[in-house]
Amino acid sequence: MPTERAGSAERTGAHDLRHHGDAEVRDDGAALIDLAVNVRADTPPVWLRERIARSLTGLAAYPDGREARAAVAARHGLPAERVLLTAGAAEAFVLLARALEVRHALVVHPQFTEPEAALRDAGHEVDRLLLREEDGFRLDPAAVPEDADLVVIGNPTNPTSVLHPAETIARLARPGRTLVVDEAFMDAVPGEREALAGRTDVPGLVVLRSLTKTWGLAGLRIGYVLAAPETIADLERAQPLWPVSTPALAAAQACVEPQALAEAAHAAHRIAADRAHLVAGLREFGPDGLSVAEPAEGPFVLVRLPRAAAVRRHLRDLGFAVRRGDTFPGLDEEWLRLAVRDRATVNRFLQALDQAMTLADS
Repeated sequence: MPTERAGSAERTGAHDLRHHGDAEVRDDGAALIDLAVNVRADTPPVWLRERIARSLTGLAAYPDGREARAAVAARHGLPAERVLLTAGAAEAFVLLARALEVRHALVVHPQFTEPEAALRDAGHEVDRLLLREEDGFRLDPAAVPEDADLVVIGNPTNPTSVLHPAETIARLARPGRTLVVDEAFMDAVPGEREALAGRTDVPGLVVLRSLTKTWGLAGLRIGYVLAAPETIADLERAQPLWPVSTPALAAAQACVEPQALAEAAHAAHRIAADRAHLVAGLREFGPDGLSVAEPAEGPFVLVRLPRAAAVRRHLRDLGFAVRRGDTFPGLDEEWLRLAVRDRATVNRFLQALDQAMTLADS
C-alpha cells in the first residue's frame, strides 16, 4: 500500500480537501434529488423536532451540557469524563489537531478529508496511506509506519463504504500513539458490529461519533468524542466556552434514549435493504464498465465508471445530485459516491443513470 506525503499533492490542486457533498446541492442544486449528502432522508423525525423546539424556551441561559454528556456516556457504558460533546464531529478533528502534540500524523485514505485538512491547518505535516481498489480498499495494519504517533481512519469508511473489522483497527494501537477512529456512520450499520465506541482496553483510542447523519441534524451541529479522561481534558481545554448550543444538547440527549436507539437500529436495517437494492441495480451496468466497491456496509456506495464527470453533469440535468469522487485522495475523476435512498428514489435514479451514461457516450 503506497504512502505519500500530502503536501505536494495539495499544493498542485490534486485533491480539494474542503469539498464536501453539500456543495452538490447548494444554489442551483437545491431542487435536485439528493444522492450527494450522506444524511438520512426524511429527518429529523417529528418527535425530535418537537424535543428541540421545547429547548428554545431556555435560550436565555448559557448551555449546560452535563445531562447530555451523562446521557451519551451511559449510552456507551462509560463514565462522563470519557465523553466530550462537540459541534459536530468536524469540530473534533480541529480540536485533535490543535490540542495534541503530533510528530508523525498518518491519515488512511480514501476517507473523509476534514481530518487531514484540520491537521494541515494546525501546521502538521501529514502522510497518507492510500488503500487500493484491488485490495477492496481494506487495511493491512502492517502498512502503517511504526513511528506514526497519530493515525486516523474511518469505520465504516466514507466514501468506500468499507467496514473494517474492529480487531484489525485495534491492532494499530501502540504505546505513545493516538488512534482516531471516525465512526460517524456506525449507527447506520445493523448491530453496530465492528464498533470500538465504548472500548477502554485499546490504548490511545479516540472514537468520534456524529448525530447529524442518522438524525438529519447537519444544520444543528452535534457530535461527540470518546477517549481516555486525560485526552478529553486536553480537547476540552482547546474548546471555546459553551461550544454546543442548548438545542444541540437537547438533541444529543434525545438521540441516545432507548426509543431513539431502537428507531436508529430499525433505520439501519432498512438502509441495508435499500443499499442492496441499489447495488443490485448498479451491477446491471457492469457490461457498460461500471463497477461497485463491494461489500458496501455504509449508507452510501462508491462506484467507478467511464466518463464519470460527464455522467455526473448529465445526472444533474436529469434532476439528480451525486458526489464526485476525485476530491478524495486515492481516487480520481472516474469515481462517484451515491447516498442510499428508498427504493422508489433508487429506481428513478437508475433510470436517470442509464440515460446519463448513454448521453456521455454520445
